[in-house]
Amino acid sequence: MEYRKITAVIRRDALKKVIKNLKEIGVRGMTVTRVEGYGEHAELYPGDRLAPGAKIEIFAPQSMVKEITRVILAIAHTGRSGDGILAVYPVETLYRIQTRDTPAYD
Repeated sequence: MEYRKITAVIRRDALKKVIKNLKEIGVRGMTVTRVEGYGEHAELYPGDRLAPGAKIEIFAPQSMVKEITRVILAIAHTGRSGDGILAVYPVETLYRIQTRDTPAYD
């Protein structure tokens, strides 16, 4: 089975709703990290001020990627500067450390 890594950096105020909706579509696990940074609109932030955000990382089968990205984009989008960014990466190999095996999505 082919896997992808989905990484999204979004506004913190959208995080709870994104997580709730991802669980509803069957996402079994994710990593969430509170982050700070800036993007193409860095000139809006005075001095060294970094904007707060949340980074979500998900390893998912290729078959779920469109639905996951649809959910994140639909909920995190406000149309304002600072909405965030989303990337999908190919995954060469994925192992579950506990079992030393590759995971299977049913």
